[in-house]
Amino acid sequence: MFAKPSSTIRKVVIFFLIAFGMMTIHSYTNWFSSIEKFADRSIRPVYWIANIPPRLGGWADLRSTDRSVIEKENLRLKQESLIYRGQLQRMAELAAENLRLRLLLNATELLTDSILVTEVIGVSPSPKSHTLSIDRGLQDGVYVGQPILDAEGLMGQIISVYDNHSVALLITDNTHAIPVQVLRNGMRSIAEGTSDYNNMQLRFLSPTADIREGDELVSSGLGGRFPPGYPVGSVLSIEKISGEKFLEVNVRPAAEIDRSKHLLLVFTSQDGRTNGNVQ
Repeated sequence: MFAKPSSTIRKVVIFFLIAFGMMTIHSYTNWFSSIEKFADRSIRPVYWIANIPPRLGGWADLRSTDRSVIEKENLRLKQESLIYRGQLQRMAELAAENLRLRLLLNATELLTDSILVTEVIGVSPSPKSHTLSIDRGLQDGVYVGQPILDAEGLMGQIISVYDNHSVALLITDNTHAIPVQVLRNGMRSIAEGTSDYNNMQLRFLSPTADIREGDELVSSGLGGRFPPGYPVGSVLSIEKISGEKFLEVNVRPAAEIDRSKHLLLVFTSQDGRTNGNVQ
């Protein structure tokens, strides 16, 4: 006699028979299509929610990578911009210096006296003392009282000379005075410094003096300190002050007193230099 199969085996056999039957039915009929669609719709949100953490992680990684790349690119562009701006400023500085030197060279062509090109190497730190130092001295023949000018006009005169440098007093210093004359009519006066780089004053002009705003002033040559005919400045304003005997006449210097870097030392014919010689 055969032993009866156990209940477990019977259950397994029945399960396989049912599964096989369902697979056969599914293969040849559409009975389970509605159930599949329902199950798919029911399970899809579960899959979507389950995939949120990986997706968020990927977005975060991508965003972090993009931000890092953008920050590096931004830094590189800033550095390049800084370099280009520095180069542009240097080019502008060289162009401006080239222009100043050309103006200075053009100015030398108008001079009949011998001149020596010099460079400013220092200025007085005191706002009331308008002096500067230049890179020429005794070795170059510089002497006390020698006039200096830039491409626009008279700057001042030498007051101290050393072996390889000198000190000049500017015409805007409040202790400096220079004899001038009006280019339009030859009227003479004295232009004094006021410790203002942009202003000088004419002294002792009567209210009837023939002076006008805009009049050009040149050195008169009186006193023998400055050669005649060099530009000194132009009249800015004329005021008649009540109770005063003289006019208050303000003059703007022709030279770029606080900006010029390259200057000219003038040697007149009395100094034994050949006229028109540039050194």
